[in-house]
Amino acid sequence: MMKLAVLAAAAGSAAAFAPVQQGRTSTAVQAFENELGVIAPTGFFDPLNLSKNISQEKFDEYRTAELKHGRVCMLAVLGYIAPETYRFGYDIAPGVSTYDIPNGVAAIDYIPALGWAQIIFFIGAVDYWGVLGDFDFGKPDLGDKEEERKLQELQHGRLAMLAFLELLRHDSQNLVKPGFDGLDTLITGFPFLYN
Repeated sequence: MMKLAVLAAAAGSAAAFAPVQQGRTSTAVQAFENELGVIAPTGFFDPLNLSKNISQEKFDEYRTAELKHGRVCMLAVLGYIAPETYRFGYDIAPGVSTYDIPNGVAAIDYIPALGWAQIIFFIGAVDYWGVLGDFDFGKPDLGDKEEERKLQELQHGRLAMLAFLELLRHDSQNLVKPGFDGLDTLITGFPFLYN
């Protein structure tokens, strides 16, 4: 047994000084490593190899989808937190006021079919027909900071996607086991919000 341990240790130490074969970077990394959104420390992050052997047009399509999902999640995070502090007080369906609907995941069971129909139709109309449009007012003249602002929007969208997933996870866990974290509200540190 002792001889086996010494042999294993010797082989392990010899392997430590053996020349290391340099790995080749994938063509996907080489093709897209200079794209907007590639930042330190992760560099070009594609763990599922979605960009392997794709064209620039397909990559641009993926980037557009990433921007769209990021924008939706930025709004979703605001929409998740805003009802904690303020309600508009209109009827989402006849006889169902927004005051009566709980926050977060618990709202799924309280929204009637007509309310879901309104939500799904509005989202579909915006997504399919672009109902909200592209307006000229409200767009700042960025000048030479356009690339920097595009990168910031991409990064904020990525953060919002993670934040929304965490809000869903936390709220779902709280729905299953109320008060699991010892807190009664989503927003802590501002007790005046709930008075």
